Amino acid sequence: MGRLLRWRGWGVLLVWLCSACAGPDAVVPSLTLGEIAEEKRRQEIAQLRDYFAELTKLNTVAYRVTTANREFCEKWVIPQLGMFVATPPSLPSKYRKFSREALGLRWVRPTVISIVPDGPAAKAGMKDKDELVSFNEWKVPPTAITRWINAFLEENGEGPITIVVKREDEDITLTVTPVTGCAIPVLLETNPEPNAFTDYTKIVIQTGILRSTRTEADLAVIVGHELAHNTMGHYHKKRMNGLVGAFSGSVIDGGFLLGGISTGGAFSGYLETAGMNAFSVAFELEADYVGSYYAARAGYDVSGAEEVWQRMSLENPSSIRKDPTHPTTPVRYLQMRKVIAEIAEKKAKNLPLTPDLKKRAEESQIAAGHGDIR
Repeated sequence: MGRLLRWRGWGVLLVWLCSACAGPDAVVPSLTLGEIAEEKRRQEIAQLRDYFAELTKLNTVAYRVTTANREFCEKWVIPQLGMFVATPPSLPSKYRKFSREALGLRWVRPTVISIVPDGPAAKAGMKDKDELVSFNEWKVPPTAITRWINAFLEENGEGPITIVVKREDEDITLTVTPVTGCAIPVLLETNPEPNAFTDYTKIVIQTGILRSTRTEADLAVIVGHELAHNTMGHYHKKRMNGLVGAFSGSVIDGGFLLGGISTGGAFSGYLETAGMNAFSVAFELEADYVGSYYAARAGYDVSGAEEVWQRMSLENPSSIRKDPTHPTTPVRYLQMRKVIAEIAEKKAKNLPLTPDLKKRAEESQIAAGHGDIR
């Protein structure tokens, strides 16, 4: 009873406070819950369509970059079809109820919702809204479609695939010959931040960075940059540097402990972080350099792509002056301009569009009879 009285007392106080607060004076037109729900649905459908339109652009660039540079991914490759397929269960649950209206998806079969121009699927005659029926007479499941297709391609290799699709209630048989590319998936994340990153199992491109890129060539340089982090082994190098730092720090922590002072592993943790970040700026510059080549090798004209860093500086002004783990945008702009000039010179001389690497230079000198490199 006492608790109920206390709650009532707080309720009276809250009502009194609200009545004493100043509110707006304008007479705002009222809205019904039905009107709000209808507009919410329209905006969600528009957002979903916009997302997949951007995804189509990203898939096209990613396909070209990963297939043109498959040799740098060595054994980490997979055959690709150059198409993106979706089912309602593959979408976030909040979008499934209007996936048919927004994208033409049905629950019975996976639907093709984007095709890479000049990719294997496009060359075979695949079209948007085709529904997949079977691959080499294996029925395509309605769920976990991406995993199923990837497993099928790993087993099938680059051999031609007989794909049956349903198009306007008619079964059509197509022969698609996959093309091998780097196996790392390139994903699109809805995030207004102009950023892209890799965790070395996938590449994530945020929608904010797509707004900062004006051409497919600009986007190809970004995708190439993230791919270069993987092919150049930056993750493993950073981990190794971190282990060296952690070991050095543990020696110092141990020394203090012998003197009767516990540091709680402070030096080990600090030097591990310092080790991982030791070459962070250099790794980013290397990824810019190699990634520009990857974009050019994919057939993109990268001239002018350096301007993306000027646009980035407008979105993040602090990047103009200092960044502890990344080069400043002036440095990236100027370096990329020189890289693009280097690529243009190689094109003019009909030289291979291959980034100049220390290892390759050393191997060339040894092959030429110059002996060990000091």
